[in-house]
Amino acid sequence: MSNKGLLALILLGVVVLVGANTFYIVNEYERAVVLRFGALVNPDVEPGVHIKIPFADKVRVFDGRILTSDASPESYYTVENKRLIVDSYAKWRIKDVEMYYKATGGQEVVADNRLASRIADGLRNEVGRRTLHEVVSGERDKLMEDLTRDMTKTAMEVLGVEVIDIRVKRIDLPEDVSESVFDRMAADREKEAREYRATGREQAEVIRADADRQRTVLLANAYRDAELLRGDGDARAAAIFADAFNQNPEFFAFVRSLEAYKKSFNSGSDLMVVDPSSDFFEYLKNAEGQK
Repeated sequence: MSNKGLLALILLGVVVLVGANTFYIVNEYERAVVLRFGALVNPDVEPGVHIKIPFADKVRVFDGRILTSDASPESYYTVENKRLIVDSYAKWRIKDVEMYYKATGGQEVVADNRLASRIADGLRNEVGRRTLHEVVSGERDKLMEDLTRDMTKTAMEVLGVEVIDIRVKRIDLPEDVSESVFDRMAADREKEAREYRATGREQAEVIRADADRQRTVLLANAYRDAELLRGDGDARAAAIFADAFNQNPEFFAFVRSLEAYKKSFNSGSDLMVVDPSSDFFEYLKNAEGQK
């Protein structure tokens, strides 16, 4: 390669190096500051393509999206002096880039640790003003709202970040307390179960009594209707019988006598002592069947 070609190659490399150190890009989801020989000259660079002085300016880029600070579980005491183990997390993002850089040196881990420490102090104060029931269920949402509001103001003034939300992932009791709490909960559930059973038995007795009453009423009505039908049937049968008797009284008397004979002499060993002149043998004495 000739000297001119080598010189051209060197100049091209210098131009590329200078260009690479002159232009820089800040994305929409990023925040950035510009340092000139270590001094802050642009505390909040807008997204887009920008120019800086090569080798003199240095660009520090930070994540401008919502970040998560996942704190380690901590022990807190309620107003009743009962210990709780609370596991929480926070959502935050950079709001004041200059303040954030000065407070943390642009290191996310530093901001995360400082924010977690302040949230732990805030949780300790909020839990210390409430009872166990209020922390666990009664005022849990209000506790988080109050803590988020206070932490947003403090974090903005100290770290330049905005706390968007703080949430509790889990609340546990120490092992020495859990057993007694679970026993009390089991006793409460057993009490409720007994009350439900007693209420069920009471309702069952009411239903059973009502069913028995309805059964008695139905049977009485059915018996009444049956007696009415039976009486009506007997009356009709008597009327038909009387009408038939009036049509031929002699034949009716003869048939009745035959039925009486059949019932009286049903068995060959039957013995009857009757006066031969009795009306019972009237049709037997007359071969023509006349009285």
